[in-house]
Amino acid sequence: MSSGEIEVVRNARSRRAKLSVDPASGRVRLTLPPRAPLKAALHWAQEQQAWIDRQRARLPRARPFAPGAAVPFDDVMLSIVWDGAAPRRIVRDGEELRCGGPSEGLARRIETWLKREALRVLSAETAEFAAKADVTVAQVSIGDPKGRWGSCSASGVIRYSWRLILAPAFVRRSTVAHEIAHRVHMNHGPDFHALADALTEGHPEDSRAWLRANGAALHWFGRDS
Repeated sequence: MSSGEIEVVRNARSRRAKLSVDPASGRVRLTLPPRAPLKAALHWAQEQQAWIDRQRARLPRARPFAPGAAVPFDDVMLSIVWDGAAPRRIVRDGEELRCGGPSEGLARRIETWLKREALRVLSAETAEFAAKADVTVAQVSIGDPKGRWGSCSASGVIRYSWRLILAPAFVRRSTVAHEIAHRVHMNHGPDFHALADALTEGHPEDSRAWLRANGAALHWFGRDS
């Protein structure tokens, strides 16, 4: 493993070198105190290859968007059915995702379809929860962050991970409730949690527990390795 394969992060609160493997990306991260010598730390990190290999072996497996693969979508599993002679347009038919056109670019077309559906569903649910909380939302957008599932700016722009469409509906809707609560309280104080819990359907801790246990695996859908 070369030093270029290690992400180095300086953290003012760190007291010693710490090595970790990101479960969402498999990236090796070396966290260092601000003044720690880099060369010696990188040498130490490279000596931990056996430990790194063990951590990577525990990562979720890659699940490429390919013919015959199954993709979780809004509480169901969709099977990817591809016919090269069919039109390129992707159509959901019950529990099948019917795809046509050339095999080249198929995975990209499926991801584009999932992102479009994610934006549609999350926009509708954001409007629904905003009405319940009697707040406004300036804009809803999606991205693919590795470290968070949603964010809300002071200007009223809410941004979600498109991969929430791969999670169970109760997890997705709990995330929407969380971000809508930020339209009232831009913090994580007691009042915020009280409102988020009131908006959330079911038990909020169930959603958090699901994401802790399964969230990293969602980032491996659409990846070849």
